[in-house]
Amino acid sequence: MRPTALPADLDGLRLRAELAASTRTGWDQPAERQAALAKLKTYLARGRAHAETRLDAASGGLEAARTLSGVMNAALRALFDSIATDLDADGARAPGLALCAVGGYGAGELAPHSDIDLVFLVEDPAPPHAALIVERTLYALWDCNLPVGGGAIRTVDEAIALARTDVSERTALLDIRPITGDVRLVRRLLSAFDEHWVGEEAASFAAAKLAERDARVDRQGDSRYAVEPHVKDGKGGLRDLQTVRWLAQVLYGADALERWVGAGLLSVGDVERYLSAADFFWTVRFHLHALVGRKDDRLSFDLQPDIALRMGYDDTEETLGVEAFMRDYFLKAIDVGALTRLICAKLEADEFKDPPGAGGRFLPSDGIADAEGLTEAGFSLHAGRLDFADPAVIERDPVMMLSLFEAAAARHYDLHPDAVARIGQSLRFIDDAFRSDPRAARSFFAVLLDADDPRMTLRAMTEAGLMGAYIPEFGDIVARTQFNMYHRFTVDEHTLNALGLLREIEQGKLIADHPLATSLAPQISARRALHLAVLLHDTGKGKGDQCIEGAANARIACARLGLDDDEIELVAWLIANHLEMSDAAQRRDISDPRTVLDFARLCGTLERLRLLTILTVVDIRAVGPGVWNGWKAQLLRDLYQATAAVLAGGGERGEDAARARLTERAEAARARFAGVVSRFDPDFAKRWIHELDDPYWLAFADSDRLRHAAFVRACEAEGRETAAGVRIDKRRSACEVMVLAPDRDGLFADIAGALAREGANVVGAQVATTEGGRAFDVFYVQEAGGKPFGWSDPAARSRLKTAVEAAADEGLGASWRAPVRPLRRREAAFAVNPYVKLDLQAADHALVIEASGRDRPGLLHDLARTLTGLGLSLQAARIDGYGQRAVDTFYVTKNGKKPDDPALLDAISEALGAVLTKAEAALGARGASAPVTASAWR
Repeated sequence: MRPTALPADLDGLRLRAELAASTRTGWDQPAERQAALAKLKTYLARGRAHAETRLDAASGGLEAARTLSGVMNAALRALFDSIATDLDADGARAPGLALCAVGGYGAGELAPHSDIDLVFLVEDPAPPHAALIVERTLYALWDCNLPVGGGAIRTVDEAIALARTDVSERTALLDIRPITGDVRLVRRLLSAFDEHWVGEEAASFAAAKLAERDARVDRQGDSRYAVEPHVKDGKGGLRDLQTVRWLAQVLYGADALERWVGAGLLSVGDVERYLSAADFFWTVRFHLHALVGRKDDRLSFDLQPDIALRMGYDDTEETLGVEAFMRDYFLKAIDVGALTRLICAKLEADEFKDPPGAGGRFLPSDGIADAEGLTEAGFSLHAGRLDFADPAVIERDPVMMLSLFEAAAARHYDLHPDAVARIGQSLRFIDDAFRSDPRAARSFFAVLLDADDPRMTLRAMTEAGLMGAYIPEFGDIVARTQFNMYHRFTVDEHTLNALGLLREIEQGKLIADHPLATSLAPQISARRALHLAVLLHDTGKGKGDQCIEGAANARIACARLGLDDDEIELVAWLIANHLEMSDAAQRRDISDPRTVLDFARLCGTLERLRLLTILTVVDIRAVGPGVWNGWKAQLLRDLYQATAAVLAGGGERGEDAARARLTERAEAARARFAGVVSRFDPDFAKRWIHELDDPYWLAFADSDRLRHAAFVRACEAEGRETAAGVRIDKRRSACEVMVLAPDRDGLFADIAGALAREGANVVGAQVATTEGGRAFDVFYVQEAGGKPFGWSDPAARSRLKTAVEAAADEGLGASWRAPVRPLRRREAAFAVNPYVKLDLQAADHALVIEASGRDRPGLLHDLARTLTGLGLSLQAARIDGYGQRAVDTFYVTKNGKKPDDPALLDAISEALGAVLTKAEAALGARGASAPVTASAWR
């Protein structure tokens, strides 16, 4: 790579003169050595600053990397020559010793804090002073705080021998470049290198590099769409671009890319995409290093907004600048992925890489591919990959583009990159007539509904540009990100993952994780509507209300696909309501009849309930690792069962009949309970079934109620008025904390405070008060990582039990404050606008309050204590979280009635708003000064 010309003040000759002037009596003199190093440090600082001036908004990264490499070349040459001259009186440049750049630096590209990869080549035997020259050079570099990589002294034969056994060493030598010294040694090394790496040696190198790439991608996470990508080592990043160049260089020579363009394997546009991606990623990397002040190539949440701003991405009314920046990032990664596949196909064609079997890398395989009938269908096989038999067929019949993917999915063939490239060059043929063609719809639905794994085929269609062109509504979410800590993938990748999960549920592969959804899948009749709802459910992202906009998009897309009006409206209804079930399950009290009745009225039929349940499951599960857990699964099961019971008699049943059905369920639960407990304690059974009202009997399973009763009976037998019980609930993936205590104002807040003090994260709570004035509260708590609190630490559970009992008995005291934990960098990157919603309609006998803000230790305690201070009694609580945002819902009464006084409602909003905002500014979060938004109470 030819170095970029440097300005006069960075000319290497000037630096050499300055070093010579500083070391008149030698580098071994401490004072003169320090003076020389000061000159060198000043030069490097000016050089880094100059390299950064090459950046221009979202471009200039390649120029900056080459400029900084040129600066380092000049610095090293001046340093080495100065030291060598000092040790050799006649001023010779150390014959028999060469200072060389290798690796990324050898390729002529360098980031501000990248390793300076060096190797010293020597004659055998080594010339006089060689070891001392190397030693003084390296110590000078270390004293300048330069991250030197390598620095070994090797003969040409040693370097070749090591490269034969170590693929990393072999790769480093691909980019070896002399900086100064005896360049004859480098020529000998390159000549020996070229002799060894031909034929089988070259093929083994290709196989090793591809295996190395796969291992690297596995370490970073396979998806190129993870929303905190690694710029260097992540899939579709700089290392993939380097791998393409290394493979081309060792197998075909330094001019491989040019020859491939001439041969038609690559287009000029492919090379432009290669350079554009490299430039973009180098720009990002420069800004990353500058912001962090060290080598760090992870594009984490806390850095993304600042880098977006540096690269000229500003917020608009529709889109955050950081989201626009990350979308461009992922579009570049898609381009790199396409180039990687093209190069792999070239290797296969030339037998440097084994071709894929049935399914290859991108399509599933579970048997032998069926080649019969391919010719008649217009396709052929090239090296095990599916291609168009006639490249001109697309122009005559563009629908063949979709037919290719249909055939590949049905027959389990990977696609030939030539075919994918032709599709990318033929997207102009996709117009309204194409999108409305029934043949196109048939091919598309064959993939969506019949492919063993539609996720893989649809992802290949997406990366080829076909999905976005055929269904523009989906194209709008390709590479789109959502800047929060909850969503782990781009919107399109989340959608494709959800479709993959749906197919696995249909195939019965996830019965252990999703028994409810698995049991419902065979019962639904509107299978196509469900798949389309999953495909289109997030197409409204970034356009206002995502549910409303997504439903509108679905009506347009489904009409083009040829659905009738009823099916279109079903798809639109599912998308318009795809958040309702998770909201009802996680934010509302399922034991409250109003919650179930309202949700049953929304669904209307068992078929819609089943469809919405499956859609909700795959939507939550596809968000990312750790988001789905046993707690959420149980909440959804409870809501489904309660709603199904109401709908079982048909949609025409009136509300009174539905309430009667819920009352019947509660009475049936009491009867089952009494039937068991009466066998050994009839007095307790008779008393306990009347102590608690219907919500308790609707909220828990029979096994829960029997366990609770055993706990209460034990407390009574031991004469304990206040007691806590702690156990791991595997079914809910939480630690259950049962509390029996005399009811009093502030009891819930005190318990919540004790839980926060012990580091327990409350995910749910059920509050009950007996007729005798005792509180029986059940909390479900987890650790920060989502596992049950104390799941592997019985001592922690014991401490939790003691703390809860003390708080329930004695309270926490007015001076107690929740523990303060400074925000981590990633958390502080996000603006969390708090809000308070008051709902007079969501429950019959209580006011429902939804308070949302930044999640922090003790938030639940502070909110609950504030409600108590307003004279409100807590009837139930639901705790939910979405990354950095907490959503806490409370059911409250005042003097046993639903509070509806306007002045009190305003006071509630104001007081809770103060709790949500008081710590934000001190935490230094983005948007910390944003006011609380309080929806009008209704």
